[in-house]
Amino acid sequence: MTADPMLPFDTEVDGNRVEHGDAYDLLATLPEASVDLIITSPPYWGLRSYGQQHDESVLKKWLDLGNDVSDAPSYDWYRQNGGMLGLEPLPEWFVAHLVEIFERGKDALKPGGSMWINLGDTYFARWSSIRENGRQGLGGNARERRRTPMGGFRQEKQLLMVPARFAIAMQDNRWILRNDLIWSKPNVPPRPEVDRLRLSHEHFFHFVKRQKEGRPKYYYKLDQVEDGTRDVVEVNVGSGSGGHSATFPLKLIKPRIVSSCPPRGTVLDPFCGTGRALTVAIETGRKAIGFEMNEPFVKAARLGLLGVSKKEQAQGGKRER
Repeated sequence: MTADPMLPFDTEVDGNRVEHGDAYDLLATLPEASVDLIITSPPYWGLRSYGQQHDESVLKKWLDLGNDVSDAPSYDWYRQNGGMLGLEPLPEWFVAHLVEIFERGKDALKPGGSMWINLGDTYFARWSSIRENGRQGLGGNARERRRTPMGGFRQEKQLLMVPARFAIAMQDNRWILRNDLIWSKPNVPPRPEVDRLRLSHEHFFHFVKRQKEGRPKYYYKLDQVEDGTRDVVEVNVGSGSGGHSATFPLKLIKPRIVSSCPPRGTVLDPFCGTGRALTVAIETGRKAIGFEMNEPFVKAARLGLLGVSKKEQAQGGKRER
């Protein structure tokens, strides 16, 4: 364990850590069968840049090699040629890259482990707005306009069904989908559109590993989820933290963590942002690992781990169970 010279203190706090880097690389470094739960919300397609650099000519580079637009390049080729996850020129590329990245973590997930992935959808527009931190069409921060190729299901005003396409692609890659939890958001802000309903929900997919023989068996405590044990939960969207505008609400992720990871187990968030899932994991008696590319978010996440550690020390090491 070494200190990151760009950040204020060591990567590990009481056995919990946040690593600075790309989830694609860091997932492959984890020991086999070392993680009980992967829970995360990766960048959504076509909404934010999170202050990262993206080369809009990446599609032209791919086509200049004689490739077809519908054939997604590997994630490694894409990033080596200036591409950023979430800003793929096509949603099909984004789905393929997500599946490829999560496949890198499959060996690290224990046979009885779970993976919860939160994704939201968006509408297609030939000319779309990309903001550094805000949502498409909302917020006062500067935006960048970009042109997205039309064709097939990519038509003006089309709800793209990105979460569904991702879930089916994961099933095709031998993951077992156990639940499509709907996160209903009653306090979403008004939208300017007058020809459709307001989009006020996101998906939280629960995947487990396919067994070589027999039905999947995995750790799960139904008595730790919300009252009613329904696959629709209503949780308000909260304000962001540490400069991140899309922080997990506590009421949304705590039931996922305590139901799907045993006490003293290990929780991994490979797109941890400012570390909300990590602090909840620690506070409920689990170990936590986070990966994040954005340096300010890494700093905020590590400060969060430090804050939990100091709080526990003040309380004599007591943790919620």
